[in-house]
Amino acid sequence: MTIRVWDYLAEYAAERADLLDAVDTVFRSGQLVLGASVRGFEAEYAAWHDAAHCVGVDNGTNAVTLALQALGIRPGDEVVTVSNTAAPTVLAIDAAGAVPVFVDVRPDTYLMDTGQLAAAVTGRTRALLPVHLYGQCVDMAPLRAVADAHGLAVLEDCAQAHGARHHGRLAGTLGDAAAFSFYPTKVLGTYGDGGAVLTSDAEVDAALRQLRYYGMRERYYVVRTPGHNSRLDELHAEILRRKLRRLNRYIAARRAVARRYEQALAGSGLVLPATAPGNDHVYYVYVVRHPERDRILRLLEERYDIALNISYPWPVHTMSGFAHLGYGSGALPITEALAGEIFSLPMYPSLPRGVQDKVIGALLDVLGGL
Repeated sequence: MTIRVWDYLAEYAAERADLLDAVDTVFRSGQLVLGASVRGFEAEYAAWHDAAHCVGVDNGTNAVTLALQALGIRPGDEVVTVSNTAAPTVLAIDAAGAVPVFVDVRPDTYLMDTGQLAAAVTGRTRALLPVHLYGQCVDMAPLRAVADAHGLAVLEDCAQAHGARHHGRLAGTLGDAAAFSFYPTKVLGTYGDGGAVLTSDAEVDAALRQLRYYGMRERYYVVRTPGHNSRLDELHAEILRRKLRRLNRYIAARRAVARRYEQALAGSGLVLPATAPGNDHVYYVYVVRHPERDRILRLLEERYDIALNISYPWPVHTMSGFAHLGYGSGALPITEALAGEIFSLPMYPSLPRGVQDKVIGALLDVLGGL
C-alpha cells in the first residue's frame, strides 16, 4: 500500500462511535442549517481562543473573502501577503475585489519577511494578510507596527495553525480578525469543508453574520451586498465540536512525530524545519528541503512506494492565472528558490510508528546514495 502524507482511516476507526453520534445528534435535532450545533461550535471555538466572536462559514477560502469584506476592504484596495501559500489565500483576496501585493519570505522559517512590509505599502493598501504557514506564526510585532503606522487592518490566515502560539498567544488572536479552514487534513479538520472567522470586534462579527447569509439582517431582507451563501453546515459543526475536545491531543501527537523526524534525520543532508523564536509549532505539515528534491521524491516512490507532497510547487505569483499582477520570474527570489527544494513528510496524529520508521529508513537510504 502506498504511503502518503495524510490518511484519516485510523483516526476514524478510533473515533467512529463519537463521530456517528454527532451525525445522529444533528439528524435528530430537527434543524439542519444554522442550528444548535453551529451556535455551539462558534461559542466553544471562540472560548477556546478567549476571543469574543466566532462565525462559522462554508470553507477557509470564503473565511478570508468574507473577513476582508467585513473589515471594509473594497474593490481596488491592496492587500499585502505572500506568494508561498496555497492559492486559495490569494484567490480569496481576488474574490473580494482587492489586489494582492506580495512580499518575500524568510529563508529559515519560510514565513513572511515582515521587514519588507513598509516598502510594500502604498496609498491603496488597506490590509496586511500574514499566513501562519505550516503550523507556526509570522512575527507579528513588526507587522502590527506597520499596520498601526498606516491604519491598516490585519487579517490572519490561520488555515494551517490551529492551536499554534506566538509568545504565548494563540494564532487567531493577534490581528483584527482571523480566518480558519477545517478542511479534513487540517490540525482541526472535519469530514468535508468548513471554515470560520474569529474576531473580538462586534461590528466585524455582525457584518460577517450578514455576509455569510445572503447579506440579510433577517430572513428574506437583504441589507448589504455582496451577500453570500457561506454557512457552516450543522453536521460539520457538530463533528468539529467533538474534535475540538481532542485538539490538544492531536497537537501533542503531531509534535511527537516531528521530534522523531528531527532526531532520526539530523545530519542526513535534509534541511529540517526551523521554529521561530517565541513560536510553539503545531506541525500541520513537516516540510524539509534538499537541492535534489525531485530525484529524492522519484526514488522514494519507485523503490518504496512512498508518495510525498510539495507544499507548494508553484509560487502563486508564477501561476498563469495571476500573470495580470505583473510579477515576473525573480520577483521573489527566496520564495522561488524554496519552491524548487521543499517537500513534506507524512504528518498526522494517527501516523503509525511503523510507517514513520519506514519513511525514515527510506529517506536515509535514498539520501545516503546521492
